[in-house]
Amino acid sequence: MADVEAALDEAGLKNPHVREYVRHWAEHTGAERVEVVSASDDARLIEESLAAGEIFPAGEGRYYSRSYHKDTARSEERTIVATSNPDDAGVYNNWRHSDEMKPLLTERMRGKSAGKTMYVIPYLMAPPGSPLEKYAAGVELTDHRTVVLHMIRMARVGVEHIDNLAEPESFVRAVHVTGDLEHLGQGTPDDQRYFVTVADERLILHFGSSYGGNALLGKIAHGLRQACYDGWASGEFLAEQFMLIGIEDRETGKTHHICGGFPSASGKTNLAMMLAPDVLGERYHVTFYGDDIAWLWVDPDDGRLYGLNPEYGVFGVAKDTNASTNPVALDSIEEGTGTLFTNVAYNTETQEVWWEGKTPHPPADVTGWHDWMGNEIADRSSRDDSPWAHPNSRFTTTLANVPNVAGDFEDPKGVPIDAVIFGGRTRDREPLIRAIHDVAEGVYDGLTLGAEATFATEGIEGQLRYDPMSMRPFMAYPEGAYAAHWLKIIGQATEQPIFAHVNWFQRDPDDGHFLWPGYRDNLRPLLWLLQLKNGEVEGRETSVGILPTEDELNLDDVQVSAGDLEKILSIDADRWRQEIANREEHLDLFDGMPEEIREAHRRVATAVEDE
Repeated sequence: MADVEAALDEAGLKNPHVREYVRHWAEHTGAERVEVVSASDDARLIEESLAAGEIFPAGEGRYYSRSYHKDTARSEERTIVATSNPDDAGVYNNWRHSDEMKPLLTERMRGKSAGKTMYVIPYLMAPPGSPLEKYAAGVELTDHRTVVLHMIRMARVGVEHIDNLAEPESFVRAVHVTGDLEHLGQGTPDDQRYFVTVADERLILHFGSSYGGNALLGKIAHGLRQACYDGWASGEFLAEQFMLIGIEDRETGKTHHICGGFPSASGKTNLAMMLAPDVLGERYHVTFYGDDIAWLWVDPDDGRLYGLNPEYGVFGVAKDTNASTNPVALDSIEEGTGTLFTNVAYNTETQEVWWEGKTPHPPADVTGWHDWMGNEIADRSSRDDSPWAHPNSRFTTTLANVPNVAGDFEDPKGVPIDAVIFGGRTRDREPLIRAIHDVAEGVYDGLTLGAEATFATEGIEGQLRYDPMSMRPFMAYPEGAYAAHWLKIIGQATEQPIFAHVNWFQRDPDDGHFLWPGYRDNLRPLLWLLQLKNGEVEGRETSVGILPTEDELNLDDVQVSAGDLEKILSIDADRWRQEIANREEHLDLFDGMPEEIREAHRRVATAVEDE
């Protein structure tokens, strides 16, 4: 224990509750030594990791790492929300009793950090001084140095964030133990991994991974699952898997803010990092706040809904990120940014990285190139066309590296929210944009958000996999209570945001081409939405919301045919009748759904039937 005390003293860590927590887990996991880290330790930790062969240089000031080949993504079936109250069980939160899960995880972690360093990461998941700061403080303990490097990029890391808490004992206790990755039985009946958020104790216990949200506990486990529960338990805020952007109108001098949820592969990061089309660039400037998490609350002084991104960085999917889809992302991970790449292809001779979609074709000269598992591309047979990079390969970079990051992204007051949007990838059914003024109907639309299942993964081509508010893997309490909490928070706002559903992915049924060009042109329907909220346009009423008329959309220099435009600005009533039936089955899964949501469904269903 003397060594632990010395490490805590050397770091200047004074909070007695944190010290007790560190002492307990250092003894329990059998860690050989303890090291308290801060952001200022990054350069030293990088050098140590390079020397140990844990990471490799990927050009000047960039780095490459490779995870164990069975440890490459979140594992939803092993991810648990635990509490002491069985009433907290929902359809999607994979609830288990804390009396079961805490002993199970505690025993699996016993002695499993023997011979390793336990890194103590004090962090804050919000700008200091935020109204939600008391929910943002945490201390992650990890036995994996690369996890520390990611956390320094994804959260505000330093002892000062937990030594000056108004309530010194009120911090999230997050324990990550890697385990023996090669002998954990991943995906078998003997799988040893568990990723547990004991939400009513603000305790996170993750065992059996060193990757992504399984190991960066400030991100999903705290920033979404724990914060989701905290927001509900306190009645103060919402924690959502939302992107957050600002749209500045240089002509009027006003900036509006939009947040929203998108299921996987529905364009959330590309939208968050969007640039204005060239023809609109002189007037409009899009600013980036975040691409993955937003905390939302109502300010008691002005009665408006506010939001902030609790993260400090971006943990982006590399696949299909290129100069066309997301040039801002490429600029954010240039040499000199300190970016960490994970599970992309790597050239040991040139230190280059590559992933599917970065360029139309892989590098022609395969000399020095290795795939994400470390195998030499040159040794492949001509018939081996497996991906060079893992489909879930990632880059980690700080918000400050994003060229169009908002100047006030660190403002603890957050920003006022003008619009909440939802968007799923659907080839038909959903128009380009449909706006919703009614709060209950807007929340209902978010609860019935979905993206198309693929034939290969779900077996039913074109049917939606519903993902309420894009929170299906992260919801920490029952869906009925979740809907009621949404109605409560938004209902407190004296100036309520407008809701909308967007879809950039309608396709022609004959040749499969996208009807809308997407990417930078996605700004145009968002501008229309803000104009609608401000009473500058009227749109066209339909059974499922207000659609823009062709003359209301700014279509200067847009490459879209008249026929395609007509289709994406209209409703397929027959398809929607089928959709309403599916939505009813979806809502019937959930107990305690508020009557306001049921009534919103009935109103929409009746309107669709009469369309």
